[in-house]
Amino acid sequence: MWLQREIRLQPRPRGFHLVTDEVLCGLPELRDFKVGMMNVFIRHTSASLTLNENADPTVRQDFESYFNRAVPEGAPYYRHQDEGADDLPAHIKASLLGASLNIPVGNGQPVLGAWQGIWLCEHRNHGGSRRIVVTVQGE
Repeated sequence: MWLQREIRLQPRPRGFHLVTDEVLCGLPELRDFKVGMMNVFIRHTSASLTLNENADPTVRQDFESYFNRAVPEGAPYYRHQDEGADDLPAHIKASLLGASLNIPVGNGQPVLGAWQGIWLCEHRNHGGSRRIVVTVQGE
């Protein structure tokens, strides 16, 4: 059995945001899968997805601080600046973190670790709503 759904995530400010519940709310049919794989893909080049800490929000704040230092805005060697100072750094951060996640499914739920959650990594100051495509294959 296959399931594919596009989910529009709420607009969020720049930073790292836990979106596991929002993703799952958009997939009520997931409960019909006993076993499978779920691919979560973001349809943007200036935002990304990752799996990480789902309990302590300071981890998400620390990720934002780290990436802002590792990939600074306004570097003199950037050539792509048409959409603002945050644009090229957003593309670099998105490439470093990635556009998709593969998560096993068991008994109608994603099989995540006790402290794992799906994060939207919003790298733009005003990114707007983001679209993800979730594809599930299983039985």
